[in-house]
Amino acid sequence: MSTFTIFLALIVVVAFLLIVVIMVQNPKGGGLSSSFGGGGTQQLGGVKKTTDFLDKSTWTLATLLLALILLSNVAINRGGESAESKALDKNAPTTQPLPASQPLPTNTPAPNNAAPKDKAAQ
Repeated sequence: MSTFTIFLALIVVVAFLLIVVIMVQNPKGGGLSSSFGGGGTQQLGGVKKTTDFLDKSTWTLATLLLALILLSNVAINRGGESAESKALDKNAPTTQPLPASQPLPTNTPAPNNAAPKDKAAQ
């Protein structure tokens, strides 16, 4: 298993977790914290901490996702090829054009355009 494959699997897992954490949150401040009765000013059962946890986990997962994407770029197997373009390199070997089709040999008889004569009609 290559390093890039491991990074790719980690990226998928972190992206899924990030989606779950974002979907749990409510843009108007409700979400998971409102289901525990945290809609009012009184904070019961650590609802404020739940909102802080979701907020911090969102930023942590987003940062981790960005770091994994950047690190996976380093792990891509380029197959020994250089990253530079051969089109810009004047010393790069060019491919030879394909040979043109061979001309017909000259010893073949020319086609007879005259209609064949029917021997029965003579």
